[in-house]
Amino acid sequence: MITDKVRPHHLERKALLYVRQSSAHQVLHNRESSALQYAMRDRLTALGWSEIEVIDDDLGRSAAGGVQRAGFERMVAEVCLGKVGAVCAREVSRFARNSRDWQQLIEMCRVVDTVLVDQETIYAPRHGNDRLLLGLKGSLNEYELDLLRQRSLSARYEKARRGELVVSAPVGFVKAGDRYEKDPDRRVQEAITLVFDKVQELGSARQALCWFHEHDLDLPVKQNNGDTTWRRPNYATIHRMIDNPIYGGAYAYGKTAAASGYSADGVSVKTRRKARTDWLALMPNAHEGYVSWERAEAIRKMVSSNVPTGRHHGAPKHGDALLAGLIRCNRCGRKLTLKYTGAKHGIPRYSCSRAWMDNGAPHCIAFGGLRVDDAIENALLAVVGPGAIAAATAAEKEAGQRRDQVREALGRDLEAARYAADRAFRQYDAADPANRLVAGELEARWNRALTHVAEVEAKIAAHDAAMPVAAVDPLALGLLASDLKTVWSAPTTDARLKKRIVRTLIHEVVADIDDVAAEIVLVVHWVGGVHSEMRLPKRRRGQRNSTSADVITAVRQLVLIANDDLIAGILNRNGLKSGNGNRWTRERVTSMRSNYRIPVFKPAEDGIEPWLNLSNAAKLLQIAPKTLRLAAEAGEIEAIHPLPDGPWIFARAALTTSAAQSITERARQNPRYPAGSHPGQQSLFSSIT
Repeated sequence: MITDKVRPHHLERKALLYVRQSSAHQVLHNRESSALQYAMRDRLTALGWSEIEVIDDDLGRSAAGGVQRAGFERMVAEVCLGKVGAVCAREVSRFARNSRDWQQLIEMCRVVDTVLVDQETIYAPRHGNDRLLLGLKGSLNEYELDLLRQRSLSARYEKARRGELVVSAPVGFVKAGDRYEKDPDRRVQEAITLVFDKVQELGSARQALCWFHEHDLDLPVKQNNGDTTWRRPNYATIHRMIDNPIYGGAYAYGKTAAASGYSADGVSVKTRRKARTDWLALMPNAHEGYVSWERAEAIRKMVSSNVPTGRHHGAPKHGDALLAGLIRCNRCGRKLTLKYTGAKHGIPRYSCSRAWMDNGAPHCIAFGGLRVDDAIENALLAVVGPGAIAAATAAEKEAGQRRDQVREALGRDLEAARYAADRAFRQYDAADPANRLVAGELEARWNRALTHVAEVEAKIAAHDAAMPVAAVDPLALGLLASDLKTVWSAPTTDARLKKRIVRTLIHEVVADIDDVAAEIVLVVHWVGGVHSEMRLPKRRRGQRNSTSADVITAVRQLVLIANDDLIAGILNRNGLKSGNGNRWTRERVTSMRSNYRIPVFKPAEDGIEPWLNLSNAAKLLQIAPKTLRLAAEAGEIEAIHPLPDGPWIFARAALTTSAAQSITERARQNPRYPAGSHPGQQSLFSSIT
């Protein structure tokens, strides 16, 4: 008899009735199942138990082993203490559908002699046959759950492969049966379209985010209940739109996978993204998207390539170096790192230091970036130059037709704000004025809506005031486009824009150094598949951008009669530059003299200068300056002429020689040569020539 398994010592202890359902949906809608489980209390009473405790802590929790069940753990703990004579459930599968929990319960019941009761029979785990039967039932329950899950997933996957499984719709879309449709709200549609336009225009999701923040524009997001709300965008909002193929009109399923992990807190499920090749379904042109599939893929690849990895160049940044992320070492294959040096940190320098940073290996190559960037710039402008005028004309035409995107977005915000204010007014107008509890709240909502309308109108007014209409002269545009070098080198040209142009035309640059010839070797891989090699002279170790020897010699001679201010003017008049290519100033002349230990000009204390310029020398000989200059050019008198467009320098000792006296006598005897001015005549202008 079955009742023979229930002994008096079982009835002396209490019985536990375990009630469980697998999901919250079953708890809410499968009420009959709950009623049948609670009705098992009558069966326990009929078997002779008077003390019955119901454990229903695990309602809405699955017994598959993926979640922690507090009710089941409490039941096992009380069984271990020997306080339980029977554990009961409608079906034994309610206890557990995984071997770990099931075997733990059976073993504890065997040790303390506790029976298991369901609607059909009573099991005594101390009996070998019952223990075998319970083991088989536990395995069958676990297998049944796996089988049901596999059938359900197979049907779900088959429907997804046909593109008919629509689980949830992201912001900008709504579910229409087994397909997606665009949100009928025109404000939502144009905001999402604006996201793709700005990302493509600015080249990165981060810059698009900054643009939305700069103009204080909100983006739509979908809440958990399916409603659409507007809030300040973040990077994840924009990146999810770019990365989701649904906005390109494609149906996709199976983009993520769930991975279970075990920790001290129990079982945790983490979601990881799968590679696109591992997706279950990807069907382009399945529905109407916000952009075409080709454009969506181009934007996605551009954003993904902004991550600086070995395969991607990274996003263009504000630095002036054109080849950041594009240049690779020919010796080890690694990308060159970029550093900015100099007093203002504006001089780029490329170096292959990754091997040294990772493994302590020696550096491969290193060189300055100014000369390399100039060579790449010239090669690039030579390619782009022929189409510069046509491109500039087309750009101006496009700019004239381009919509003011900020103004339109603010206009849509104003329209939505006015609708919200009008709706709040209608609610306030329909309320009973005597019911101040309701009318007061509706009045406050109406005031908040009107305040928001005023804020949006103020934004529009500020935007209109900050955007004056500027007319562009087509002739001036043509002249500017013909000189692309001027546009490229202008201080107002954004470095990120120049880098985007470089990356559009150049795929990669492979660099090496020819140590024998002291040259930088660049192999440019153009996007069209053409390769070109450049060789640039490399500055040798210890070499500096020093001042030329001719300038140093000229300064050594000019200090005999001129101070640093006059020397700087003379050097600039002759078109001479410093070692760094700068114009001369008094400070630069002083620094150069100090570096080469050239003495400074000091007037003689007694007024008798040992060196004279042309005017003072002619005045001393009492002849015209022209006469003395012609004699110096003919070599009749010793003189120094450091620069073509510079002063003549005469030694006072040379003016007392017989050659100088002969020039003076000849000038006074020959009426064709002017004899010079009277010694007492004063000059209004001083001259150093």
